[in-house]
Amino acid sequence: MPSVSLLLLSLLSLLSLSSSQSPSGTLIDCGTVNVYTINGLKWLPDNDYITGGTPKNVTVAVAVPTLSTVRSFPNKLHQKFCYVVPVFRGGKYLVRTTYFYGGVNGRDSPPVFDQMVDGTFWSEVNTTVDYVHGLASYYEGVFLAQGKHMSLCIGSNNYTDSDPFISALEFVPLEESVYNSTDFGKFGLRLIARHSFGYSGADNIRYPDDPFDRFWEPLVDNKKPEPGNLNVSVSGFWNLPPSKIFKTALATRPAERMELTWPPVFLSSSRYYIALYFADNPSSSREGTRVFDIIINGIPYHRNLNVTPDGVVVFATHWPLSGATNITLNPAPGSNKGPLINGGEIFQVLELGGRTLTRDVIALETLRNSLQNPPLDWSGDPCLPHGYSWTGITCTYDRRIRIVTLNLTNMGLSGSLPSNISRLTALSGIWLGNNNLSGTIPDLSSLMRLETLHLEDNQFSGEIPLSLGKIQSLRELGQSISITGKHAKLQVIWCSLSVLHTVYVEASMSILLIK
Repeated sequence: MPSVSLLLLSLLSLLSLSSSQSPSGTLIDCGTVNVYTINGLKWLPDNDYITGGTPKNVTVAVAVPTLSTVRSFPNKLHQKFCYVVPVFRGGKYLVRTTYFYGGVNGRDSPPVFDQMVDGTFWSEVNTTVDYVHGLASYYEGVFLAQGKHMSLCIGSNNYTDSDPFISALEFVPLEESVYNSTDFGKFGLRLIARHSFGYSGADNIRYPDDPFDRFWEPLVDNKKPEPGNLNVSVSGFWNLPPSKIFKTALATRPAERMELTWPPVFLSSSRYYIALYFADNPSSSREGTRVFDIIINGIPYHRNLNVTPDGVVVFATHWPLSGATNITLNPAPGSNKGPLINGGEIFQVLELGGRTLTRDVIALETLRNSLQNPPLDWSGDPCLPHGYSWTGITCTYDRRIRIVTLNLTNMGLSGSLPSNISRLTALSGIWLGNNNLSGTIPDLSSLMRLETLHLEDNQFSGEIPLSLGKIQSLRELGQSISITGKHAKLQVIWCSLSVLHTVYVEASMSILLIK
């Protein structure tokens, strides 16, 4: 049986957060070059956070500035393009992406593609239905910052028929208490729905009512909305919902059960985080108690819930659901007030995809920074999610995720090889031939698993390192390596693998004599 927790606000009053506090995260308007503020929220251009893609203006008129531009990316199967955003290590972040197609690809319908956070597949992005109705689409998740940066990546999948795009991206830090029953070291949360029941406003409830600018959509259903509690203190709620969601409610008459189909979408078979919010209305004309059972798809979720004006939230962290979800609020015997509900949140629980070994990531990032024209998709996690590794990289997915081959042959690369490429100690093959790499060849003797090395047809200078002869596993070298000195150019050629190490040492000694 999945576990359910009950949080009575009268028992928790230590947490507080002013509803007037502005979110302190990073809000990025993709494709724009301007800095501007809307409703107290500062939006930044995206040039400092990404290296690939093309800024474009949408082809239809929009009223919201963040929807007027996009950044579009080449439609290359399983190639990802990542925004990399500074964060506080160990912080918990609300991540929101916004998409409004606006005809930027010259087609009637927007493309379908993937989005990822760090090494975790987040969701497929399909904005077709919203776009037909003239609406933008947004996706929201909660993830832990495992380093000093987090990445949001866009990638083409098998259904992508034109260039992927993004309109806006937000990273907002959350208070430690928010959704704190989730083990964010192992899981992330993907928002399915968040509603304020009985609220019928034209706009979502959001900042400044919600301190983290979460979107609470209105939901009236076919039930009768009624006034709620105007004086609920939300400081005791771990999730710190806006007090405005308690000002309206859906309710039934005494002794009458409430049936809700919520969330209003069919769910894939998975486990879900569910939080339901309740607060009695102290100004109600009827005195007495409001006690009821909560049942989800015929399974008891919580029994004899006593809803008081102080408020209460009932949540489950790993509740299994699939398909349509039916919530029943069944009044308890003796309760002289009918069931009532003010708000609800539901997230799919995502298992994190892991991370490439930090030492390997640092070594590849150093290599990227030493190249004048690195591959455009060299950002985010090098190996993850599965199927979205960097161009030229293959990985092993054992207990530790490591880089095992590096193949950037004939890519027109310029720059040099940094010394800490030798920290990629799981490498079995390096193919860097037919480029314009220059500088010296670093000491690679620590690559004790290296079997293949191709550095031919570049512009290296200096000596071939004697330490190459120490790599006992090395079985294949490129046909030739050109070494350019101050007065001469020497081409060293290996013809026989059986005498590789002997010939190599002799060639290295001859280079030293010539110089």
